[in-house]
Amino acid sequence: MNALPTRKLLTLAVGLALFSPATYAQKSATPVYKNAAAPVDKRVQDLLKRMTTEEKVGQLSTLLGWEMYQKQGDNVSVSDKFKKAVNEEHIGMLWATLRADPWTQKTIKTGLNPALAAQATNALQKYVIENTRLGIPMLLSEECPHGHMAIGTTVFPTALGQGSTWNPALINEMATAIAQEARLQGAHAGYGPVLDLAREPRWSRVEETYGEDPILNSQMGVAMVTGFQGKGLKSGVNIISTLKHFAAYGVPEGGHNGGSVATGPRELMQVYLPPFRAAVKAGALSIMTAYNSIDGVPCTANPYLLKTVLRKQWGFQGFSVSDLSSISGLRSNHHTAVSAAEAAAQAINAGLDADLSGYGFGKPLLEAIKQGMVSAAVLDTAVSHVLRQKFQLGLFENPYVSPEKATAGVRNTAHVNLARRVAQESVILLKNDKNLLPLNKQTKRIAVIGPNADNVYNQLGDYTAPQADGNVVTVLQGIKNKIGNSASVTYVKGCAIRDTTNANLAEAVQAAQQADVAVVVLGGSSARDFKTEYQNTGAATVKAGEGVVSDMESGEGFDRASLDMLGKQLDLLKAVMQTGKPVVLVLIEGRPLNLNWAAANVPAIVNAWYPGQEGGNAIANVLFGDYNPAGRLPISVPKSAGQLPVYYNYKKPSRHDYVEMDTKPLYPFGYGLSYSKFDYSNLNVSVSETGNDVAVTVTMAVKNTGSRDGDEVVQLYVDDKTSSVVGPLKQLKKFERLNLKAGEEKLVTFTLTADDLKLYNPSMNWVVEKGEFTVMAGASSEDIRQKKDFTLTRDLAVKP
Repeated sequence: MNALPTRKLLTLAVGLALFSPATYAQKSATPVYKNAAAPVDKRVQDLLKRMTTEEKVGQLSTLLGWEMYQKQGDNVSVSDKFKKAVNEEHIGMLWATLRADPWTQKTIKTGLNPALAAQATNALQKYVIENTRLGIPMLLSEECPHGHMAIGTTVFPTALGQGSTWNPALINEMATAIAQEARLQGAHAGYGPVLDLAREPRWSRVEETYGEDPILNSQMGVAMVTGFQGKGLKSGVNIISTLKHFAAYGVPEGGHNGGSVATGPRELMQVYLPPFRAAVKAGALSIMTAYNSIDGVPCTANPYLLKTVLRKQWGFQGFSVSDLSSISGLRSNHHTAVSAAEAAAQAINAGLDADLSGYGFGKPLLEAIKQGMVSAAVLDTAVSHVLRQKFQLGLFENPYVSPEKATAGVRNTAHVNLARRVAQESVILLKNDKNLLPLNKQTKRIAVIGPNADNVYNQLGDYTAPQADGNVVTVLQGIKNKIGNSASVTYVKGCAIRDTTNANLAEAVQAAQQADVAVVVLGGSSARDFKTEYQNTGAATVKAGEGVVSDMESGEGFDRASLDMLGKQLDLLKAVMQTGKPVVLVLIEGRPLNLNWAAANVPAIVNAWYPGQEGGNAIANVLFGDYNPAGRLPISVPKSAGQLPVYYNYKKPSRHDYVEMDTKPLYPFGYGLSYSKFDYSNLNVSVSETGNDVAVTVTMAVKNTGSRDGDEVVQLYVDDKTSSVVGPLKQLKKFERLNLKAGEEKLVTFTLTADDLKLYNPSMNWVVEKGEFTVMAGASSEDIRQKKDFTLTRDLAVKP
């Protein structure tokens, strides 16, 4: 072989050198981590090599953000506290920078509108980029469960209402709007969705969940994740979705928020983890650990959850974060650590990446590293998970946002209209004797009565910012908007939610007597006030009332011993009913309350949960027939707290009745009425078993036999008739909300796969077992219209 000429060898050598990473870095003098064209993993590794241990630990700390800016008129700048945290602690993340509520003591006056919010986040980024050695941008997380919890944003129904829509496509659209509003103001991660199953209605945070069922919660969770994150985090309008709370947080013993959970590993895998798995498989890039322990192991320091399940089995690619103060809670609450350093070591060694508080890691983690309790490799792994998302977000290239775009894009007309649509689809018609509803728009005299009829904050739920006058439409205002000047509308509050000192039942009765119909609006409240004291976790501290008692009986920290309506609300309802006038009960609440008397005596009942800022318009549209209700219960309504738990998909065998009452809920999961009627027919099932999968195709015809157009929520349940482990009597597997014109019929098709039919067998493996199954189609978990059996002829192994 002939040798190449010397000139050609020299040219080739120079050419290769030009394309070598080392030469490129020297020539450009730009570090690899600042090179937007470099692969993310290369950028992460380059940045890690340049960081000190203190800088790495700082990247894992998420401090309280609302303390980090100062506002003077229309000027916003960084606070001295932020400068100190950056310079001394090298912090990498903030939480709730734009949050406003009584806990933060930020009001409409002292907080930030969207334009000022954008200025504030820009100022924070500018300071940290220009005044730190490596110029690593901040990652800003915000509360976003039913709207970005900031001044001037759109307030949607809380998650329990979202779940009541049974419409994942609509919730995806809502999540897209929330993400846009948050990102335009400078946020990068939204805390939500909450994927806990609400199987303990005494628990204070039921309103934040999608209900009691893993399948419904999974579909809603996927809708939120894909809406938040979109097709790319560099879009400028998408945010990272932080799943909450990992795991089984919604079933604490006695309903005590953050209390211990005693579920076994099979129940955990089959019931409580599927919504998180579905969300992770959909691409969720962040997850928050729960306050509780499971079988004695705190979730914040649980390597099985954080390493084995989350990363090894599910392939999670994002970062995990503690709930507020839950790392220090390992020492103060769970007593599994004797020192702050040991608590930090337990958490990070278990696979937790980031601390929400600033004092769970920080100095305690540095001390743990110094004592040899945490290795450099463990620290680097956690830091790399956080840094990767900063690169994925494009923050090194585009850390700033436009105040003008924030002003135009936050709480715009389209988002307000969307809030009304979500509220309308969430409204559940529980009772409608003699077709009292819809009301005639020619009704001349209407009495609107009750503590939730004209209370702005009572209809918004927890995790809501202060609202400017006119932002929120109450039920009273919604009715007035609907009928205009054609009728006389009289409003009487009657009583408070809890307080009994200022009730005026007589005036309410008089208003009802003079009206053609009375709309009574009762329920609960999660409205925080500036007199309430708060724990360092943000949960409210419940104290025996002194003087006037606030309305708040739900929301984080407000666990209940009973589910009865509080104060004199039931007395008010009974007094109005005694007038003999037609009565419509509208419920605005954060959890299922005792409706036994109302169900037996009130002709029409509508449940709206916390319907958000457009709730009044949405409810009025339902009351007067401009919208045909099709919301369905995502949680069972018990007759008594003594029945609990009362969720529909309990394990076999069937339950026997109590001495005082039967075991059935007052209203079951999936229940809801319509102004139309729907018939089901021609249920057919076909089975295909090929390879390592199965396809069970279920078809049926659904017809609107009423005179009004309307939506029906078709629900498909399955019973595995004989299995190696005990299963539920029935389990929701598929559902579809479909619109049908009056007289219209549609064919509905569902396909069940191995993933839908699997169980966690005695050997702790996922399998589909051969044998007989029953599919049940209907309008609720109790209203089964058609059923049919099918058989699988062989066992299948299923991936985790």
